[in-house]
Amino acid sequence: MDEHRTLLRAVRVFHTIAWFTIEACMLYVLWSGIRGRSDRRAGLAATVVGLETLVFAANGFHCPLTAVARNLGDSTGSVTDIYLPQWVARHLPAIHVPLIIIAVILHWRNVSASRRR
Repeated sequence: MDEHRTLLRAVRVFHTIAWFTIEACMLYVLWSGIRGRSDRRAGLAATVVGLETLVFAANGFHCPLTAVARNLGDSTGSVTDIYLPQWVARHLPAIHVPLIIIAVILHWRNVSASRRR
């Protein structure tokens, strides 16, 4: 049982690190879009966000680590309940969809403007 608890903690730590990385990429995509900079770095950050979104969607709009957490003994399968604020964890999709839409609009505007020049 202690081994499962340790592994579950490791999964949650991994999830937290991945979450912070993806959030940093999302913030960079938004920031660069606002600043009018649609460059390779923004493209790389957008790729990270896009891949995470595809993985999430392909897994039925659930984090794939949920099944891992359940297999390790967490009855809810939650990987966010310790290391992320509960409100944030519950509302991640509702927070991200508008941010992704805003980022796409900003970068579409930037690319369109640069093509017109």
